Amino acid sequence: MRGTGDGGSGRTAAAQSLLFTDALPALDREAGYRGPTACKAAGITYRQLDYWARTGLVEPSVRPASGSGTQRLYGFRDILVLKVVKRLLDTGVSLQQIRSAVGHLHEREVEDLAQITLMSDGASVYECTSAEEVVDLVQGGQGVFGIAVGRVWREVESSLATLPSEKVDGGSSATDELAARRAARRTAG
Repeated sequence: MRGTGDGGSGRTAAAQSLLFTDALPALDREAGYRGPTACKAAGITYRQLDYWARTGLVEPSVRPASGSGTQRLYGFRDILVLKVVKRLLDTGVSLQQIRSAVGHLHEREVEDLAQITLMSDGASVYECTSAEEVVDLVQGGQGVFGIAVGRVWREVESSLATLPSEKVDGGSSATDELAARRAARRTAG
């Protein structure tokens, strides 16, 4: 993105909205998504999802795996981060830099994530929270590509709107019901 020579004040609101977005819809904090749904929404394979969970890159925050037969449940934020990780990998950013970027994303409130644009030169990842920061990086020769997290947010929301979710308010799922039956058999026998 190039400045107009006037310090950036000539950029249109439409161009800025591509990087920084406002008025995002409210999240359903009671929803959790199983692995296959998270994969579909993030555009990754189940093998990637499983590896990233086991290595701690992106772990499910709603319900982690707690033994054989339990289903991991990923929250919206988890899926958003999964999709950002996928985009960073696709552009050649090292896993070490991605881990660092994910750490910074986890330090932010979920609502703050939509205001971030991640810029990279292929080696390092920079967090920008304003159009001016993006311009400074590009003018300094540091930014080669950017990922507007707000745009990824909308993509994930759009994908999840058509995919199944589970309520995490203590309602039973097939896995929980099976575990309850097994426990009942053990105590009865």
